[in-house]
Amino acid sequence: MKPLIHPAIEDVPVEAILHALADPVRVALFSEIVAAECAHSCTVLASGVDRPIPKSTLSQHMRILREAGLIRGERKGTEMRNTSRCAEIDARYPGLIRAIADAHAIQMEAEKKKSRARARKRARVVARAA
Repeated sequence: MKPLIHPAIEDVPVEAILHALADPVRVALFSEIVAAECAHSCTVLASGVDRPIPKSTLSQHMRILREAGLIRGERKGTEMRNTSRCAEIDARYPGLIRAIADAHAIQMEAEKKKSRARARKRARVVARAA
Protein backbone atom coordinates (compact mmCIF):
# COMPACT_ATOMS: atom_id res chain seq x y z
CA MET A 1 0.00 0.00 0.00
CA LYS A 2 1.09 3.52 -0.70
CA PRO A 3 2.06 5.60 2.33
CA LEU A 4 -0.39 8.30 3.39
CA ILE A 5 0.59 11.92 2.87
CA HIS A 6 0.22 14.14 5.93
CA PRO A 7 1.81 17.51 5.22
CA ALA A 8 3.46 19.45 8.01
CA ILE A 9 1.01 22.13 9.10
CA GLU A 10 3.63 24.80 8.31
CA ASP A 11 3.49 23.64 4.67
CA VAL A 12 -0.30 23.93 4.37
CA PRO A 13 -1.44 27.14 2.66
CA VAL A 14 -4.82 28.58 3.59
CA GLU A 15 -5.86 28.19 -0.04
CA ALA A 16 -5.52 24.40 0.24
CA ILE A 17 -7.80 24.37 3.28
CA LEU A 18 -10.40 26.57 1.60
CA HIS A 19 -10.25 24.51 -1.60
CA ALA A 20 -10.72 21.25 0.30
CA LEU A 21 -13.73 22.65 2.15
CA ALA A 22 -15.30 24.21 -0.96
CA ASP A 23 -17.07 20.93 -1.77
CA PRO A 24 -20.32 20.39 0.18
CA VAL A 25 -19.66 16.67 0.67
CA ARG A 26 -16.15 17.29 2.00
CA VAL A 27 -17.27 20.00 4.39
CA ALA A 28 -19.99 17.64 5.67
CA LEU A 29 -17.44 14.83 6.14
CA PHE A 30 -15.02 17.18 7.86
CA SER A 31 -17.77 18.45 10.16
CA GLU A 32 -18.52 14.85 11.16
CA ILE A 33 -14.84 14.24 11.94
CA VAL A 34 -14.53 17.46 13.95
CA ALA A 35 -17.67 16.68 15.95
CA ALA A 36 -16.43 13.17 16.79
CA GLU A 37 -14.71 12.47 20.09
CA CYS A 38 -12.62 9.69 18.57
CA ALA A 39 -11.30 8.46 15.22
CA HIS A 40 -13.93 7.28 12.73
CA SER A 41 -13.64 4.90 9.82
CA CYS A 42 -14.60 6.06 6.35
CA THR A 43 -17.66 3.79 6.30
CA VAL A 44 -19.01 5.33 9.51
CA LEU A 45 -18.46 8.82 8.09
CA ALA A 46 -20.17 7.93 4.81
CA SER A 47 -23.27 6.83 6.69
CA GLY A 48 -23.56 10.32 8.21
CA VAL A 49 -23.91 12.02 4.82
CA ASP A 50 -27.44 12.51 3.47
CA ARG A 51 -26.92 10.51 0.27
CA PRO A 52 -24.85 7.40 -0.52
CA ILE A 53 -21.26 7.97 -1.60
CA PRO A 54 -19.40 5.34 -3.64
CA LYS A 55 -16.26 4.07 -1.89
CA SER A 56 -13.98 5.39 -4.63
CA THR A 57 -15.49 8.88 -4.35
CA LEU A 58 -15.25 8.77 -0.56
CA SER A 59 -11.57 7.82 -0.83
CA GLN A 60 -10.94 10.80 -3.11
CA HIS A 61 -12.69 13.19 -0.71
CA MET A 62 -10.69 11.84 2.24
CA ARG A 63 -7.44 12.12 0.28
CA ILE A 64 -8.14 15.77 -0.50
CA LEU A 65 -8.95 16.52 3.14
CA ARG A 66 -5.80 14.68 4.26
CA GLU A 67 -3.50 16.38 1.74
CA ALA A 68 -4.94 19.77 2.73
CA GLY A 69 -3.79 19.07 6.29
CA LEU A 70 -7.33 18.92 7.69
CA ILE A 71 -7.35 15.29 8.84
CA ARG A 72 -4.94 12.58 9.83
CA GLY A 73 -5.61 9.10 8.50
CA GLU A 74 -4.27 5.94 10.07
CA ARG A 75 -4.66 2.42 8.72
CA LYS A 76 -6.06 -0.13 11.18
CA GLY A 77 -6.31 -3.45 9.38
CA THR A 78 -8.62 -2.92 6.44
CA GLU A 79 -10.07 0.33 7.83
CA MET A 80 -8.85 3.87 7.61
CA ARG A 81 -9.33 5.76 10.90
CA ASN A 82 -9.61 9.55 10.55
CA THR A 83 -9.13 12.32 13.10
CA SER A 84 -9.12 16.09 12.72
CA ARG A 85 -6.05 18.27 12.95
CA CYS A 86 -8.03 21.24 14.24
CA ALA A 87 -5.64 22.05 17.07
CA GLU A 88 -2.69 22.20 14.68
CA ILE A 89 -4.61 24.28 12.14
CA ASP A 90 -5.88 26.63 14.83
CA ALA A 91 -2.32 27.20 16.02
CA ARG A 92 -1.29 28.10 12.45
CA TYR A 93 -4.49 29.96 11.40
CA PRO A 94 -6.30 31.06 14.58
CA GLY A 95 -10.09 31.04 14.25
CA LEU A 96 -10.21 29.75 10.66
CA ILE A 97 -11.75 26.35 11.33
CA ARG A 98 -14.19 27.74 13.92
CA ALA A 99 -15.38 30.38 11.42
CA ILE A 100 -15.86 27.78 8.68
CA ALA A 101 -17.64 25.38 11.06
CA ASP A 102 -19.95 28.16 12.30
CA ALA A 103 -20.76 29.23 8.74
CA HIS A 104 -21.49 25.61 7.79
CA ALA A 105 -23.80 25.18 10.80
CA ILE A 106 -25.72 28.36 9.87
CA GLN A 107 -26.05 27.17 6.27
CA MET A 108 -27.24 23.71 7.31
CA GLU A 109 -29.87 25.18 9.66
CA ALA A 110 -31.14 27.47 6.87
CA GLU A 111 -31.37 24.48 4.50
CA LYS A 112 -33.33 22.49 7.10
CA LYS A 113 -35.80 25.36 7.51
CA LYS A 114 -36.26 25.60 3.73
CA SER A 115 -36.76 21.85 3.50
CA ARG A 116 -39.39 21.89 6.27
CA ALA A 117 -41.19 24.81 4.61
CA ARG A 118 -41.27 22.95 1.27
CA ALA A 119 -42.62 19.83 3.00
CA ARG A 120 -45.40 21.85 4.69
CA LYS A 121 -46.27 23.47 1.37
CA ARG A 122 -46.45 20.08 -0.38
CA ALA A 123 -48.63 18.73 2.45
CA ARG A 124 -51.05 21.67 2.05
CA VAL A 125 -51.25 21.11 -1.71
CA VAL A 126 -51.94 17.40 -1.23
CA ALA A 127 -54.57 18.16 1.43
CA ARG A 128 -56.36 20.59 -0.90
CA ALA A 129 -56.36 18.07 -3.74
CA ALA A 130 -57.89 15.34 -1.56
